[in-house]
Amino acid sequence: QVQLVESGGGLVQAGGSLRLSCAASGTIFSFNTMGWYRQAPGKQRELVAVITSGGSTNLADSVKGRFAISRDGAKNTVYLQMNSLKPEDTAVYYCNFLQGFGATYWGQGTQVTVSS
Repeated sequence: QVQLVESGGGLVQAGGSLRLSCAASGTIFSFNTMGWYRQAPGKQRELVAVITSGGSTNLADSVKGRFAISRDGAKNTVYLQMNSLKPEDTAVYYCNFLQGFGATYWGQGTQVTVSS
């Protein structure tokens, strides 16, 4: 089992920045992928950014150039630095942990609201 604790959401004006953090604990395999998904009201959950334990990243086209994902392997923590935020970035952001190629775990979600 893996537990995820998220922090860093909130309300920000358009053009502002926020940083999300997600710490994983429990039984963690050496190969894993951590990342963030988001879900806006009335829409499906979508990938924002993920990073493997080896450092490979994948970001949604809509956030490239504005968001950056990083991780601290020693702390099993992933960070999402969000800059130049837009109202369309408003959503609940969920931390995701993929254990190897197997089990997946979700955080409880953190609200990000960007006002225009």
